[in-house]
Amino acid sequence: MLDLDTLRPDHLGCYGYCRNTSPHIDSIAAEGVRFTNWFCADAPCLPSRAGLMTGRFGLHSGVVGHGGTAADLRIDGADRGFHGSHFPECFPTIFRRSGFRTVSVSPFAERHSAWWFYAGFNETYNTGKCGMESAEEITPTVLKWIDANAREDNWFVHVNYWDPHTPYRASAQFGNPFEHDPLPAWITPEVFERHRAHVGPHSAREISMYNADTSPDYPRHPGEILDMHGLRRLIDGYDCGIRHMDDHIGTILAALEKQGVSDDLAIIVTADHGENLGELGIYAEHATADYATCHIPMIIRWPGAARGHVDSGLHYNIDLAPTMAELLGCPAAARWDGRSCAASVLRREETGREYLVLSQCAHVCQRSVLRWPWLYMRTYHDGFHLFPDEMLFDLERDPYEDQDLAADHPEILEAARRTLADWREGLLRTSGHGDPLDTVLEEGGPFHAKGRLREYCQRLEQTGRGWAVPELRRRHPHEFEPETQ
Repeated sequence: MLDLDTLRPDHLGCYGYCRNTSPHIDSIAAEGVRFTNWFCADAPCLPSRAGLMTGRFGLHSGVVGHGGTAADLRIDGADRGFHGSHFPECFPTIFRRSGFRTVSVSPFAERHSAWWFYAGFNETYNTGKCGMESAEEITPTVLKWIDANAREDNWFVHVNYWDPHTPYRASAQFGNPFEHDPLPAWITPEVFERHRAHVGPHSAREISMYNADTSPDYPRHPGEILDMHGLRRLIDGYDCGIRHMDDHIGTILAALEKQGVSDDLAIIVTADHGENLGELGIYAEHATADYATCHIPMIIRWPGAARGHVDSGLHYNIDLAPTMAELLGCPAAARWDGRSCAASVLRREETGREYLVLSQCAHVCQRSVLRWPWLYMRTYHDGFHLFPDEMLFDLERDPYEDQDLAADHPEILEAARRTLADWREGLLRTSGHGDPLDTVLEEGGPFHAKGRLREYCQRLEQTGRGWAVPELRRRHPHEFEPETQ
């Protein structure tokens, strides 16, 4: 399983990207099933992988944020058994129950103090830099394991690469194979100037979240995008991270081929979330409950199953656990919220959902309803971006969310509100707890939007965007209250 952090599907060749970023991932897709509408239910990093490992929505697991109460799995309390409820149901135990030796090469648990991530793995290899690794610091551990163990039967190896994550980190020696390739056509000079006026962390003028700081350790990662040349530096930096990672994936595939195990090898390629690259005025961050952040790749190469098939149904990342369980002949866990799409893998059958609800509570508090082609977004905390309470986008005509159509379609807004309310009410009935989104708001807002607004308003004044300060003060008065001793 290739768990590739911050990977947008539309920056992969097999998903139609014009740049040659992913020849080895593309080769896997050609031999398996490629899902074009696979989404993390809860974004970004920690909530998404909590969903992957538990098979549950964040509203059920409790994990929807990056800090505070909502960054931890809910405890079982007085009804806890000897092992607790997580271990028997977590993703790696599907393989354990099927007789597999389970292995993870990832720093994720340490990065987020998410020690439950280790549950179900026989072996864990922490590469030791809390997600700041580049591929060359991960691949040797994987190759060593393959060399020693690959010829044995029945193993599951989870490999976690981070190169597309900020800061974009491919070394200078890697060069830039994309320096002559075109930039995204939708970001015209006129659109870019609008983005330059945007306020909020990770806008074009604050790539480093609340400022334009840079680090000499990451020359590909700008602090501010001043012009179209700066835009190229950022887009090329992201794509170089993907290509550098893909080269290392090629090295792993070659090592497996050398061991003679490729013919009966299943391969899963996916990510925890995507990346805003201009969508909603945000750059180099996975900050919203939208198409750019929540849309992720899913490729399943399964021996004896469909080859070269494209599935366009709507799916969540929490669907992977029941899918693997069915493919391996294991019973589904009672508490999983996911739904198996094994029939898509084996028989090309349609297994998608009617709609999806997408959530984000780490940078903003938002929930969205995706009922193709409409994306309805409800904002409860704007993360200092001054988003309206409701937004609506036609993804078929506007996949980069440039034109908010909320004012033009009140009937779609009303239907989406009902869908969102029914979804929430249904999950709360089976939760036994409150809504963790409410917990985030009660604890002062999203983790990445706490305690920084005073300082940020000073920057807005200094950079000609002081017009936004009164509205930010009105929306977030608690950020300006006197500090208590």
